[in-house]
Amino acid sequence: MLQITGDKLRGHLETLVLSSLERGEAHGLEIVKRIELAGSGALKLKEGSLYPALYRMEQAGLVKGKWEGETTGRRGARRRIYKLTAKGQRGLLF
Repeated sequence: MLQITGDKLRGHLETLVLSSLERGEAHGLEIVKRIELAGSGALKLKEGSLYPALYRMEQAGLVKGKWEGETTGRRGARRRIYKLTAKGQRGLLF
């Protein structure tokens, strides 16, 4: 199967992220997993591409991010959890 990466993916990244968040709030790695699962393995997204897009989308009011309270039950740093805003929901309709 041909993998979709780089420039081909970049033009659609915001729509893919919004679509993945339509299923509910998620942290960055979960968003990557959702996008790859939805693409049946053809979409390969690097976290290094995702986070700048999330920051831009947050500035534009399409998503809202908040730091999780605690890391109960798992190791590691706190994660930033993103959710779709009303403006982001409207963005999916166009």
